[in-house]
Amino acid sequence: MDEMISTTILLIFIMDPIGNLPIFMSILKNIEPKRRQLILIREMIIALLIMLLFLFGGEKILLVLNLKTETISISGGIILFLIAIKMIFPNEENNNQTVMNQDEPFLVPLAIPLVAGPSLLATLILLSHQHPTQLFYLSSSLLIAWSITVVILLSSGFFLRIFGAKGINALERLMGLILIMLSTQMFLEGIRTWFKN
Repeated sequence: MDEMISTTILLIFIMDPIGNLPIFMSILKNIEPKRRQLILIREMIIALLIMLLFLFGGEKILLVLNLKTETISISGGIILFLIAIKMIFPNEENNNQTVMNQDEPFLVPLAIPLVAGPSLLATLILLSHQHPTQLFYLSSSLLIAWSITVVILLSSGFFLRIFGAKGINALERLMGLILIMLSTQMFLEGIRTWFKN
């Protein structure tokens, strides 16, 4: 149960719904509110399907690419670390480039890479490889994390009113700090497994 909770928290941090709030709102700001919610739900369902595909097909993907667990663990740790650094020290130019001027986004950039990004997909592959007999618990953790992300993104206006732009930035930096610790642990576990083998 404790492992399921920690996995859920890890997945929520990687999905980063709080940090993605301003980006989602900027991309969807020119669309009417009812249509905005439908687009958001559609994009989140697409992201969920992609994440489930990587969770249940993770082992086969590793076999096809001939990758070892420690390789995924080390590379996943590095990717998470880089994402965490960007969360703590955001670059204004990168944020502005992420916001795309299009009428209605489809698949990119909302579903991929903002929610189902490379770091999340790599983490799902790693989890499915490390715990092949616990796919039910892993999928439950993924569904809980996804549901929390959907609720936060659908309540974007409410959260922005409560926290404001500065509050959201502070929350994102806090999540970045926690993600650095998680990524370091993932990296060190990969190194330890590599030395054992």
